[in-house]
Amino acid sequence: MTESKISQPTEWLRAWREAVDPFGMLDACQRVQQAWLRQPKALAGQVNALAADATTVQLHAMRRYLGENEDDLIRVNPFDERFQDPVWEQNPFFDHLKELYLLGTRWLEDTIEATPESDPEARAKAVFMTRQMLNAMAPSNLFWTNPAALLRALQTGGLSLAEGMANLVKDLHRGTVRMTDEEAFTVGENLATTPGEVVFRNRLLEVIQYTPTTDKVRAMPLVLVTPWINKYYILDLNSRKSLVRWLVDQGFTVFITSWKNPGPEHRETTFDDYLVDGALQAVEVARAVTGSDQVHLAGYCIGGTLVAALMAWLSRAGGRRKPPVAHWTLFTTLVDFDLPGEIGVFIDDDTIAWLEKRMAETGYLDGQDMANAFRALRSNSLIWYYYVHNYLLGEELPRFDVLYWNMDTTRMPERMHAWYLREFYLHNRLVQPDAITLGGHKIDLGRIRQPLYVVGAEQDHIAPWHATFRIGGLVKGPVRYVLATSGHILGIINPPVDPPKRRYWADEIGDVTDPEIWQQAAPKVPGSWWEDWAGWLGERCGDQVEPPGLGNADYPPLAPAPGTYVLER
Repeated sequence: MTESKISQPTEWLRAWREAVDPFGMLDACQRVQQAWLRQPKALAGQVNALAADATTVQLHAMRRYLGENEDDLIRVNPFDERFQDPVWEQNPFFDHLKELYLLGTRWLEDTIEATPESDPEARAKAVFMTRQMLNAMAPSNLFWTNPAALLRALQTGGLSLAEGMANLVKDLHRGTVRMTDEEAFTVGENLATTPGEVVFRNRLLEVIQYTPTTDKVRAMPLVLVTPWINKYYILDLNSRKSLVRWLVDQGFTVFITSWKNPGPEHRETTFDDYLVDGALQAVEVARAVTGSDQVHLAGYCIGGTLVAALMAWLSRAGGRRKPPVAHWTLFTTLVDFDLPGEIGVFIDDDTIAWLEKRMAETGYLDGQDMANAFRALRSNSLIWYYYVHNYLLGEELPRFDVLYWNMDTTRMPERMHAWYLREFYLHNRLVQPDAITLGGHKIDLGRIRQPLYVVGAEQDHIAPWHATFRIGGLVKGPVRYVLATSGHILGIINPPVDPPKRRYWADEIGDVTDPEIWQQAAPKVPGSWWEDWAGWLGERCGDQVEPPGLGNADYPPLAPAPGTYVLER
């Protein structure tokens, strides 16, 4: 009887925590708070410093109200779009409001980071949770303290508020804060329009071969392995932004993976399946259709992680035979998950256990759950920016193809995703020699000797470039590293334009292990890294030959590009 009375509250508490705090954020905040309470003298010092700074801000505000023209005491981050309107500096009231908010925000985050005698995981989670609340409380998110919203309401006679309410109602039906006008885009009509044919289909993927646009092509084809976290057409957005179309126009024969959007029936699909029946199958299709013994293999994001695993697998499985992949490329890809980026705040045993329990109910992780997690990592730019523009300003939704793609989510099979999170993110076993077995073989990145081209992105918060740089110390082949400006998506979707709008650093890694030292020595080049990559590929992909046909007798065309799997919602 006693044991039952004790266990019931325990089970109730566990259920409450799973419902209210599945990622342990509130628990982390409590641990940080308790750590500070154990150091009352240090905490008093922090509070006194805040009080002194707040007094200085108050005196500065009083002088501004009296008409004195003084520079801001607390500078706005140039990337913070919330306070870029000149009114936030010119008007004493809004300037005072902004400075108090920034002072409190920075003090609280810095104080959590400086928590004595606390573990880094708790601090990281507490900072993340606190930042979410502080971002939500920004004065720019309230109508009466947003000068742009007030001005627009006056200029439109209140019509902007009515339009904002209409946008809110639509988003409530949609279940999310929309970032773009979804009705403006149709895959196959104004997205994913590069001509081609699906030449292979199985339960996991379609393989698309693209129609040549040049009289001659390189003898060796390119196989692009896309991430299955989103749909493949990020590499084929439109005629101007399409990496696929640009490669075809440079005289390369291009194949790409278009992954099946899994449902409950795919719950037992494994990472092995993605490797053998996915990436390896795409390689074999390209070889058979073109008649080339070898291909160039490229992977993006998780597709790149799969490519790295496949390269290690081929180095063990192939024995002394000529490898089917001559050289390879990685785009913003993690193989060493010791530095997982900001997504690391969601990676621990308890969080993964909660996700496994959630996936067990459906057989997959819903794409919207993952999209929400990634948006939370950049909540100001991916949530609150659109909250302000959609509802407070009542603006029409922008028509931006990348944002449409970002919202066109896919699901993750239960078994594959749980294994991926535990083996790679949690235990970082991909970089440990022979620590994991795939397709019947223990794999070791150190056995890979084919030349490698790697692209990282300077502002990537999903695959930080310092982490992507580490591949150079893990493989035995020569590595050329390229650091593009911008982030995880726009760093890759970087077409050449005249005059150049972007830049990149490019050089061989050699024996350099420190990414900062490499960057200081690498040449900084204006323009798009696409051109550097095309030159690198051109030296390795063989002579100019007649273009192959689309498919062959063994792999006949099944459907015109973009195929059928990409259309599944």
